[in-house]
This record gives sequence, C-alpha cells and structure tokens, in this order.
Amino acid sequence: MSQANDMAGKVVVITGGTSGLGRVTAEALAKRGARIVLVARDRERARRTLAALNAVGPGGGHTAHHADLCLMADTRRVAAEIAAAEPRIDVLMNNAGAIFATRQVTSEGLERTFALNHMSYFVMTAGLRDRLVATPGARIVNTASGAHRRGHVDFDDLQSARGYRGFTVYGTSKLCNILFTRALARRLIGTGVTANSFHPGFVATRFGDQSGWWSALTIRFGKTFMALSEEKGADTMIYLASSPEVAGVTGEYFFERKPKQPTAEARDDAVAERLWQVSADIAGFDL
Repeated sequence: MSQANDMAGKVVVITGGTSGLGRVTAEALAKRGARIVLVARDRERARRTLAALNAVGPGGGHTAHHADLCLMADTRRVAAEIAAAEPRIDVLMNNAGAIFATRQVTSEGLERTFALNHMSYFVMTAGLRDRLVATPGARIVNTASGAHRRGHVDFDDLQSARGYRGFTVYGTSKLCNILFTRALARRLIGTGVTANSFHPGFVATRFGDQSGWWSALTIRFGKTFMALSEEKGADTMIYLASSPEVAGVTGEYFFERKPKQPTAEARDDAVAERLWQVSADIAGFDL
C-alpha cells in the first residue's frame, strides 16, 4: 500500500495538534487517509487546523474536541467524549506540552508542567484504553524529549515547590513521559496495543514562546541557530504512528526513527512503577 492511502480508515487522536509538530503530523496523516480527532484548548486554532485537514484530507470527517489538559477533570471529560464518539481508535498521540518560566499551580493543586506534560498523558490514555484495546494493532505515541537528561524524579517534591527552574522541571516531565511509556507498555502486553515515546529534536515551533521573557528569548535563540524544521522534527512521530516497520515494537524510546537508549533513570523500572502508582493516586484511578 502506498503512503498516499496507508492510513485509510484509521482514526488518530492527537493532543497538541493545532500547532508545531502536532499540526504537521496531523496534516501528514490526513493526507494518507486517516481521520484526525484533535484535542485542543484554543478554539480558533482548532477551527483553522480543521480547515487545513479538510483541505489535505477531504471527506475524512475530521473533528475537534476542546479541553484544558492542565486539568485532570477536563482531560477525563474529553476522553470520555471521544470514547463515546469513536468506536475505534488506531493511534493515540499524547503530544500536548509546554515549558513555564515560573511555577504555576492548577486549580487541582498540581504544578502546571507536571499536570500538562505528564498527568494529561496518564488520564487521556486511561480514558481511551478500552477503545485502543478494541482496535487491532492500535498504537500509543508519546512525545518525550532529549531534555529528559536534565530531569530527575524527586518523589518528595513532584510538584517542584523547592527551587523551581523551568528547564529542569520541563526535563523532569519529559523523563516522566519515558518512564510512563515503559510502564504502560508492560501493562499492555497481550492486548495488541503498543506504546512508544520519542525525541523530536530541537524544533523551530511556537513551543516556549509563552514561557516568560528570559526562557522565551533563550528558546528563540536556539530556534534561530540550531533548530530542525517542523517537518524534520515530526518525521519520527509520523513514522511511529504509521509505519509497518514498528508494528509490534513497544516500550522503546526513539530518535530519528531508531530506538535510542535514554538515561539510566529513564530505564529504571522501579522508578517507573513508583511514578505509575503515584500518578494513579493523584488521578484517583488506575489505568
């Protein structure tokens, strides 16, 4: 089957799909015949993205659901809405994320980076698990980052109340993504669902533009002189969602289409299991 229609009939749910890597990926998969289900906070960007999806993948029936993924209650609500609307889900792409220069706490009492970059993955996946398991060959693709190398999971300070540094906290959230993926893959053994994470590289997107003037300036400097294009950064994301070469591959961390070894802490299954249990306690349910 050619790339032009290799995703025909498949349903792809993607968070953070209205800009950057997510939008590039959504459009690429729509071109290949997939029906895209967006989860977006900004309604205007969702409207524009749907228009673009309908242009490149006409007749796909692409849809958008709206939620603030910083809030577990909103994430759980939108996951339930999608599960009720979609009898099958072939790919779930947990991609929404951000970096914040100053510490912010959500109305649910969670530090915002941890809430958005980690807990939304946990809660969204839990809400869509049954649909994924019911779909032969379903895949979960989690956007992580090489920034995980700067992170460390301190179970005595998961909400970063002590000495907050935006880049370090972001790195820890990306470490959580890899640990979550490893623990998730083990729990999905025998279901036919795979789960992998990936590092897109340093990409020139709008990421970090709202992170505070100093962080935004630093990120913008990096984008100018070191960044990959959005298309290059999205390549592994698209590959993990669609390629037959990774059918059945699970629990891996990818970069440039190849499994790569993350840090020792990211490979520590005891840390992954503890993070899982703490996350389930925070969410108030297990996955």
